[in-house]
Amino acid sequence: MTDTPTAGAEMLRAENIVKRFGPVTALNGVSLRLRCGEILGILGDNGAGKSTLMKILTGYQPQTSGKLFVDGVETTLRSVDHARALGIECVYQDLALANSLSIYHNIFLNREILYPGLHILNNRAMRREAVRCLEEIGVSVPSVEAEVGSLSGGQRQAIAIARAVQGKARILLLDEPLAAMGAREAALIIDLILRLKAEGDMSIIMIMHNYAQTLDIADRIMLMQHGQVTYENDARATSVPELMTIVRREYQNFQVHRQSA
Repeated sequence: MTDTPTAGAEMLRAENIVKRFGPVTALNGVSLRLRCGEILGILGDNGAGKSTLMKILTGYQPQTSGKLFVDGVETTLRSVDHARALGIECVYQDLALANSLSIYHNIFLNREILYPGLHILNNRAMRREAVRCLEEIGVSVPSVEAEVGSLSGGQRQAIAIARAVQGKARILLLDEPLAAMGAREAALIIDLILRLKAEGDMSIIMIMHNYAQTLDIADRIMLMQHGQVTYENDARATSVPELMTIVRREYQNFQVHRQSA
């Protein structure tokens, strides 16, 4: 882990990322930057390349070409564990939670606290740390001993985020964090995301479909289409109608190009 960066310092940068799967080009020269304490919203329809980009940024897949920089240093992510060691965590849409386990066991899943010199779980320490972590980020649950399967969708999402925070994430990637949620549950997660941002030392990338929600939450937005970035700007300087116009125009251009190919 590196020292805590100053506000506005560059946390993550990607330059001209290309990813090919045989003859298919999933990403074609994608670049992005993420600064300390910033929320970047990445918008795009299915097939735009958003999930492929996330897999590269978390070490799950290597890029075909292009460069990644973490804390300003060019880095080749060798694995998900390597990315985590650098403070990069991702909460995927399926959350990867174990429904039959308690909240505190899920928070420490694959990072369990053991008694020194023994292969025995220190449940007391994990319960104590889980309570501290949830209180710190403002997540309310009936008990850390409750099974995750008994929680609502919003609470489950919050537990998945808490697990990343407990793992000392500095760069948090959220894959559709508000998907299939009602207004109340979405508000819970939005409040959590904004609290994490307010602390100032975490940077967040959100993969989103909902334009209006993204513009409300993010500092900057990127629009991806057909494996490329077609628009990038401050959220405050962007509107939903403007994004829709860009999407329609790029879709029409894509259709014309495909028909003439």
